[in-house]
Amino acid sequence: MPSTGLNGPYPLTHPEIRRVASRTSPGAYALGESRNGTFYINYVGRSDSDIAARLSQHVGAYSQFKFGYFGSPKAAFEKECRLWHDFGGPSGNLDNKVQSARPTGANWQCPVCNVFREAHRLLSGLSRF
Repeated sequence: MPSTGLNGPYPLTHPEIRRVASRTSPGAYALGESRNGTFYINYVGRSDSDIAARLSQHVGAYSQFKFGYFGSPKAAFEKECRLWHDFGGPSGNLDNKVQSARPTGANWQCPVCNVFREAHRLLSGLSRF
Protein backbone atom coordinates (compact mmCIF):
# COMPACT_ATOMS: atom_id res chain seq x y z
CA MET A 1 0.00 0.00 0.00
CA PRO A 2 1.41 3.44 -0.85
CA SER A 3 2.33 5.90 1.87
CA THR A 4 0.62 9.28 2.07
CA GLY A 5 3.74 11.14 3.17
CA LEU A 6 1.45 13.25 5.38
CA ASN A 7 1.53 13.98 9.12
CA GLY A 8 -0.94 12.19 11.35
CA PRO A 9 -3.40 10.70 11.85
CA TYR A 10 -5.04 13.14 14.25
CA PRO A 11 -8.62 13.35 15.56
CA LEU A 12 -10.67 15.56 13.22
CA THR A 13 -11.77 18.10 15.81
CA HIS A 14 -11.49 21.89 15.89
CA PRO A 15 -9.09 21.89 18.89
CA GLU A 16 -6.81 19.31 17.27
CA ILE A 17 -6.79 21.17 13.94
CA ARG A 18 -5.81 24.37 15.76
CA ARG A 19 -3.09 22.48 17.65
CA VAL A 20 -1.39 20.68 14.77
CA ALA A 21 -2.21 22.83 11.72
CA SER A 22 -1.34 26.20 13.19
CA ARG A 23 0.26 27.74 10.08
CA THR A 24 -1.80 29.48 7.43
CA SER A 25 -0.52 27.68 4.36
CA PRO A 26 -1.52 25.74 1.27
CA GLY A 27 -1.80 22.06 2.04
CA ALA A 28 -3.19 18.66 1.14
CA TYR A 29 -5.01 16.21 3.37
CA ALA A 30 -6.57 12.79 3.71
CA LEU A 31 -9.65 12.03 5.81
CA GLY A 32 -10.59 8.65 7.20
CA GLU A 33 -10.13 6.41 10.20
CA SER A 34 -7.58 4.09 11.80
CA ARG A 35 -8.33 0.42 12.28
CA ASN A 36 -5.81 -2.05 13.69
CA GLY A 37 -2.99 0.45 13.25
CA THR A 38 -3.76 1.23 9.60
CA PHE A 39 -5.19 4.55 8.40
CA TYR A 40 -7.94 4.01 5.83
CA ILE A 41 -8.54 6.98 3.54
CA ASN A 42 -12.07 7.93 2.53
CA TYR A 43 -11.52 11.42 1.11
CA VAL A 44 -8.61 13.53 -0.12
CA GLY A 45 -8.49 17.26 -0.63
CA ARG A 46 -6.43 20.42 -0.47
CA SER A 47 -6.46 24.08 0.35
CA ASP A 48 -4.76 26.64 -1.85
CA SER A 49 -4.35 29.07 1.05
CA ASP A 50 -5.36 27.83 4.55
CA ILE A 51 -5.25 24.10 5.27
CA ALA A 52 -6.68 24.49 8.79
CA ALA A 53 -9.74 26.36 7.55
CA ARG A 54 -10.38 23.69 4.92
CA LEU A 55 -9.98 20.85 7.41
CA SER A 56 -12.43 22.57 9.77
CA GLN A 57 -15.13 22.27 7.10
CA HIS A 58 -15.00 18.47 7.46
CA VAL A 59 -15.34 18.23 11.25
CA GLY A 60 -18.14 15.79 12.07
CA ALA A 61 -17.99 14.03 8.71
CA TYR A 62 -14.85 11.94 9.32
CA SER A 63 -13.05 10.83 12.47
CA GLN A 64 -9.39 11.47 11.62
CA PHE A 65 -7.12 13.36 9.27
CA LYS A 66 -3.59 13.46 7.93
CA PHE A 67 -2.17 16.59 6.35
CA GLY A 68 0.90 18.31 4.99
CA TYR A 69 1.89 21.87 4.32
CA PHE A 70 3.05 22.74 0.82
CA GLY A 71 4.97 25.76 -0.39
CA SER A 72 2.50 26.74 -3.10
CA PRO A 73 -1.07 26.07 -4.24
CA LYS A 74 0.33 24.16 -7.24
CA ALA A 75 2.36 21.85 -4.99
CA ALA A 76 -0.76 21.19 -2.87
CA PHE A 77 -2.76 20.48 -6.04
CA GLU A 78 -0.15 18.01 -7.28
CA LYS A 79 -0.07 16.21 -3.92
CA GLU A 80 -3.87 15.98 -3.90
CA CYS A 81 -3.76 14.48 -7.41
CA ARG A 82 -1.21 11.87 -6.33
CA LEU A 83 -3.24 10.99 -3.24
CA TRP A 84 -6.42 10.68 -5.31
CA HIS A 85 -4.74 8.29 -7.74
CA ASP A 86 -2.88 6.30 -5.07
CA PHE A 87 -5.87 5.75 -2.80
CA GLY A 88 -8.94 5.78 -5.02
CA GLY A 89 -8.56 7.16 -8.48
CA PRO A 90 -10.74 6.04 -11.34
CA SER A 91 -11.73 2.88 -9.44
CA GLY A 92 -13.74 5.13 -7.14
CA ASN A 93 -12.70 3.86 -3.71
CA LEU A 94 -12.91 7.36 -2.21
CA ASP A 95 -15.94 9.44 -1.30
CA ASN A 96 -14.75 12.03 -3.83
CA LYS A 97 -15.27 10.05 -7.02
CA VAL A 98 -13.87 12.63 -9.43
CA GLN A 99 -10.53 14.31 -9.48
CA SER A 100 -10.36 17.73 -7.90
CA ALA A 101 -10.72 20.92 -9.89
CA ARG A 102 -7.91 23.36 -10.50
CA PRO A 103 -8.14 26.93 -9.25
CA THR A 104 -9.86 29.27 -11.69
CA GLY A 105 -7.42 30.39 -14.36
CA ALA A 106 -4.77 27.77 -13.55
CA ASN A 107 -3.60 25.56 -16.41
CA TRP A 108 -1.95 22.94 -14.18
CA GLN A 109 -1.98 19.31 -15.23
CA CYS A 110 -2.40 16.25 -13.06
CA PRO A 111 1.13 14.86 -12.63
CA VAL A 112 -0.24 11.30 -12.80
CA CYS A 113 -2.76 11.17 -15.65
CA ASN A 114 -2.72 14.59 -17.37
CA VAL A 115 -6.52 14.60 -17.09
CA PHE A 116 -6.74 18.35 -17.58
CA ARG A 117 -4.52 18.28 -20.66
CA GLU A 118 -6.72 15.54 -22.14
CA ALA A 119 -9.93 17.42 -21.28
CA HIS A 120 -8.54 20.60 -22.86
CA ARG A 121 -7.62 18.70 -26.03
CA LEU A 122 -11.09 17.15 -26.26
CA LEU A 123 -12.82 20.47 -25.67
CA SER A 124 -10.62 22.18 -28.24
CA GLY A 125 -11.62 19.56 -30.77
CA LEU A 126 -15.32 20.13 -30.05
CA SER A 127 -15.02 23.88 -30.54
CA ARG A 128 -14.29 23.31 -34.26
CA PHE A 129 -17.86 22.08 -34.85
